[in-house]
Amino acid sequence: MNTHLDGNMLAGALGEVFAVDVTTAVGQCASCGSSQALGQAMVYTDAPGLVARCPNCGEVVLRVNQAPGRTWLDMRGLRYLELHVPAE
Repeated sequence: MNTHLDGNMLAGALGEVFAVDVTTAVGQCASCGSSQALGQAMVYTDAPGLVARCPNCGEVVLRVNQAPGRTWLDMRGLRYLELHVPAE
């Protein structure tokens, strides 16, 4: 049986790539159109890398794979990802 963690599991991996907390970013699922913070995604760790699924329809919205000195992001399951950056 597959078990999942919430999208906050992505904070460490994505924090190495983005200068802001990406788990608070709002994304829209390309499959069902629902919008929510990435931290609400269902994240599976029993695949190569991390696989984030939409909590509404279960489709894959994001994949993160890491190797020394590299990170691959596959965000084809998102229509958009809205990042909130601090004002200067």
